[in-house]
Amino acid sequence: METRPEDGRADGSGGGSSREGPRVVLDRAPSLAPLLLMGALRSPFKRPSASAEFPRERLVLGGVRVDLGRLVAYERVCGFPTGEDSLPVTYPHVLGFPPAMSLMSRPDFPLPLLGLVHTSIEITRYRELPATGTYELSVRVDGLAPHRRGTQAAVVTELRVGEDVVWESVSTYLARHRGPEAAGRERAPERETHEPLPGVDEWRLAGDIGRRYAAASGDRNPIHLYPLTARLFGFKRAIAHGMWTAARCLAAHGTPQAVRVRAEFRAPVLLPGTVTYAANGERFELCGDDRVHVSGGVYPLT
Repeated sequence: METRPEDGRADGSGGGSSREGPRVVLDRAPSLAPLLLMGALRSPFKRPSASAEFPRERLVLGGVRVDLGRLVAYERVCGFPTGEDSLPVTYPHVLGFPPAMSLMSRPDFPLPLLGLVHTSIEITRYRELPATGTYELSVRVDGLAPHRRGTQAAVVTELRVGEDVVWESVSTYLARHRGPEAAGRERAPERETHEPLPGVDEWRLAGDIGRRYAAASGDRNPIHLYPLTARLFGFKRAIAHGMWTAARCLAAHGTPQAVRVRAEFRAPVLLPGTVTYAANGERFELCGDDRVHVSGGVYPLT
C-alpha cells in the first residue's frame, strides 16, 4: 500500500487531544488481515497511557466506491432493506474500518489491539448517501483520555463529497489496564437511570451471525467467529459484533436521512442467543438475561 504525505505537520506535543497532522493519501484501502495480525503481535509490547504520543496523520482515501454485492450482504445480515440506492447509516463505518485499523495497529499507537473494546459510536449523517456515489474517506485518531478502567482513544471517520462532509463518526475504544492514571477512579460514574423501555420484538440470534457479519464487513476478529476462538479470549461462546448490534437496532428503529445516532456497547451478546429489542421515541435498547447490551438514540437533525 503506497502512501504520499501532503501539506501538514505532525504535532509532537504528546498525548491528549489531536491537533491537525499531515494528510496522508492512500492509493487503496488497506488489507485487514495483515493489520490485525501485526496489531496482535505488537500488543504485548504496548504500554497504554493517556499521556502517550499517538499517530497524528489523517489517512485519506479518494475515489471510494461501494461494492454493491457486499452491501447487499451487509443489509441482509443487519436487517436493512435491500435494493435501495442509499447507504444504511452505519455502512460508512465498514468503509473506514481498514484505515482505522491501519492507524491502531501501528507501533506508535500506544493501546494494544488485542483486548481493545469498542465502547461507543456517535454517527452524524447530513444527507442521503447514494450507494452508487463516489466519496473521499478520511480517518484520524482524535486523542487519548483517561478512563476509570484504563485509557480510551477516539477515532474520527469522515466521508466527503467534494469539500462537504456528508457523514462522520466518533468511535471510542477502551484499553483496560491498571496504573497510576487509574488511581482514584475505581468507582464507576453514576449512570442516568430510567424505566426500562417497552419491548418491541424478540430476536433469536443464530450462531453464525458473527461469521456472516464478518464476511460482509471484513471484521474477522476471532471472538466473533466460533466458540473455540472466542474461548481463547475468555468468552464462553462467540459474541456478536458491537457494530452489528447497533446496525440491527437502527434497522428496526428507522432513521431519517439527516440524523445523529449514538450507541453505547454495554455488555457482549453471546451467540447463539435471544435478545429483546426495546424502543420508546428516540431511544432504543437491546436487552437479554436481565442486562442491557446496547443503548442508544436517534436524533433527527433540524
